[in-house]
Amino acid sequence: QVHVAESGGGLVQAGGSLRLSCAASGTRFSINDMGWYRQAPGNQRELVASISRSGITNYADSVKGRFTISRDNAKNTVYLQMNSLKPEDTAVYYCNAFVLSFNYWGQGTQVTVSS
Repeated sequence: QVHVAESGGGLVQAGGSLRLSCAASGTRFSINDMGWYRQAPGNQRELVASISRSGITNYADSVKGRFTISRDNAKNTVYLQMNSLKPEDTAVYYCNAFVLSFNYWGQGTQVTVSS
């Protein structure tokens, strides 16, 4: 069973930065795409950014130029550097790992941006 665990959330003022980390464990197979999603109260879960095993990235328009996703394949870890944070970035952020046609999710980490 693949286990996915996020860390790094917290409270930050608008304009500040946070770095999220996510480690996937429990598999001997290669992890394909990894990504970050977020869900604010009353909203659907949405893609923030994703990265393929080869490093191809994809970003939501709302975070382009402010967030950067990266990964370390040797550690099965993905990171999300979030700069110039805005109150509308407030949400629970979830990590996703795609392994052998299955999606695995972490339990989420809260990011709160105060104005």
